Amino acid sequence: MTHSTMQSTLVATEAEKSGRWAGRNADKDQLRKEIWQALEESGMNVGPVWSRISNWVGADVAAKRLSELEIWRKADVIKCNPDPPQIPVRLRGLYDGKIILMPVPEFGTGDLPWVLLDPKELERQGVQFELAATSVGAVQVGQKMSFENLPKIDLAICGCVAVTQAGGRTGKGGGFADLELGLFRDLGKIDDTTPIVTTVHSSMVVEDGRLPVMEHDSLLNWIVTECDVIETQPSHPQPGGVHWDLVLPDQFESIWFLKELKEKILAAKAD
Repeated sequence: MTHSTMQSTLVATEAEKSGRWAGRNADKDQLRKEIWQALEESGMNVGPVWSRISNWVGADVAAKRLSELEIWRKADVIKCNPDPPQIPVRLRGLYDGKIILMPVPEFGTGDLPWVLLDPKELERQGVQFELAATSVGAVQVGQKMSFENLPKIDLAICGCVAVTQAGGRTGKGGGFADLELGLFRDLGKIDDTTPIVTTVHSSMVVEDGRLPVMEHDSLLNWIVTECDVIETQPSHPQPGGVHWDLVLPDQFESIWFLKELKEKILAAKAD
């Protein structure tokens, strides 16, 4: 291998570790790298770590802790991200008789961006909950839905890479969760009383100052780890709907339905 080839290989590796969406916020980029590195070095990861909502040892314990909270018991409809560490959350939801709403990973490429999992319907069809709880299985067996047709949400669960006790959060950097929650507010699917929750490894809880909060960032109300339950003290009010002026051009290009949905939302507000 030549020196130049070795250099390009190293650059590619560092690019992967920086994350697919690196460059939008340098502080968050650095924090994500530290979290991913620490998770890998500690051996607490389950499977790949970099540039994703990483899975971790104890995710099933955190899901059990979440299921014991009053916000869970009261919820009939739960929105949950499609990532591996939340498989136990989706599975518990189905066994507890909850309707689960899951986005197609990164909202898909042209089909309806959501799936609805109704445990009664899955049982009627003979579908195993363990299959439906995986992202691939959910897309195969769930009812496809648009943002507009989703039912009102009682509990919103987000995948995170780092969180703070002030309610700050960051995912893998693509901006999907904050955009999703903004759309929910615009469409009346959640309001200021809807709990926003995550399950994360305890090593992902960082000091408040490490995670800058932007005006469009939705804040967590609860953080559940493998060893603790944290009711946060949010430092800011929740944002309103989508801050369209902060949506990046690449988000409009990569999220196939976003331009049309923006037009519908703005037209409805103008009426």
